[in-house]
Amino acid sequence: MQQVKSEAFLAGARMIDPRALPVPVRAKRRHRLINNFSRTWVLHRRAMVRAVVAITVVVLLALVYQVRDYIGAGATTLSGLAQGEFADAGFAIGEISITGQTLTSEQAIFDALGIEPRTSTVSFDVEAARQRISELPAIASVSVRKGYPGDVLVTVTEKVPVARWRVDGVTFVVDAQGEQIGEDFGAYGDLPLVVGDGAADDALVMIRAIEQYPTLTDGLIALSRIADRRWDLIYDTGLRVQLPELGTAQALRHLTTYQSEYQLLDRDINLIDLRVDGLVAVRPTKTAEELAEAEAARRKAIIERAKSGKPYPMPPRNLPSQTLAQPMSPQ
Repeated sequence: MQQVKSEAFLAGARMIDPRALPVPVRAKRRHRLINNFSRTWVLHRRAMVRAVVAITVVVLLALVYQVRDYIGAGATTLSGLAQGEFADAGFAIGEISITGQTLTSEQAIFDALGIEPRTSTVSFDVEAARQRISELPAIASVSVRKGYPGDVLVTVTEKVPVARWRVDGVTFVVDAQGEQIGEDFGAYGDLPLVVGDGAADDALVMIRAIEQYPTLTDGLIALSRIADRRWDLIYDTGLRVQLPELGTAQALRHLTTYQSEYQLLDRDINLIDLRVDGLVAVRPTKTAEELAEAEAARRKAIIERAKSGKPYPMPPRNLPSQTLAQPMSPQ
């Protein structure tokens, strides 16, 4: 920078009265605000736009929240008016056709449809009705169709029942997965009966296993689940066959052999225990004292008949409690 001597600077200066100088005028407040806003807008325009939008949304949401009840009431009123107009115009639902149901009551399906007295086919929500019906326990699939001007057609396909399950004194019908699909009121007496907690879950496996041995199903009235670990076979004579927790199929094969060779299921016994592998234990229906009395009566009858000289039939002998040998395995 070039330096200028004070003499040279003062040589070109002239004296001026300070009072003659212009007085600075302060800008008006409004103009200052406008200038400040302009500078802020240029520097922060994007942020300001976002802030304005956010504030607007918050205000609108607050307003909607305050008048939500009025909006809902108005929408309901308009919907009701539209329903009534369509119904009065001949589109009121007047006939509902339901087919394919056996386990599911018509009333349950009707309730799931959600049809009111003035519901019209125009405003009836088919998909929502189909979803509600499909959630009923016995329904596998369902079709809901409108038939103009005023019909609704419902066709259902129900799950296939495989067994009856009795628990706490109530009998249900269950599907292959063990799910309850309805209560049995006597229409499914031909289905196998399983009894006890957890019996429904494993019912199909046991039913298929016992069906492999037809000689064991004669007189079989129930399959009883014990402690959710093993099964008992219950017959109409009161006989109970205790199966093992493991090796059920092998125990059933042995029982078939005992039946064919000894007619074990037809004997006067009330318990067959197959829980120990390689052994079978039986318990007679009568006690030892009752068996002794029966044997004495039998012998007395034989002696009396022998004295009379008349032919006599041999009374059946009760089978005492015993352990039978393991059947020979085929070579």
